[in-house]
Amino acid sequence: MAERERLICVSTALAERGSGIRFEVKRNGRPQSAFVVRFDGRVHAFLNQCGHVPVELDWREGEFFDDSRLYLICATHGALYHPASGACVGGRCAGRGLISLPVVERDGHVYLMETQ
Repeated sequence: MAERERLICVSTALAERGSGIRFEVKRNGRPQSAFVVRFDGRVHAFLNQCGHVPVELDWREGEFFDDSRLYLICATHGALYHPASGACVGGRCAGRGLISLPVVERDGHVYLMETQ
C-alpha cells in the first residue's frame, strides 16, 4: 500500500511542551479525534483516546500536558502518558498506552502519514 502525507499544521503552531493541535483521522471507516504535540524537539501524534476507557484526553481543547509539562494527562481519570511514546506511566491506564500515529516534520510543516 502506498503512503501519502496529509498536512496537519505549520511547525510553528507547536511550541515545546505547549498546546497540541487536534485533527481527525479515519479508523475502521469512522472519524476519530487525534492530536499532535511537540516534546523534546520532536512532534508526536496519538489518537485522542485514554488507554483506560475511550474518552478524549484534553482538559481544554488542545491542552494535553499536565501541570509539570512532563506528561500527557487524561482530564477524566488522571492517567499519565509519556509524550514521546504514549506509554502509560501512572494512574488508571493500567499499563495501556496511547495509540501513536505516524507523523513527519519537514520544511516547516507537520504531516500525518496515511496508508492508502
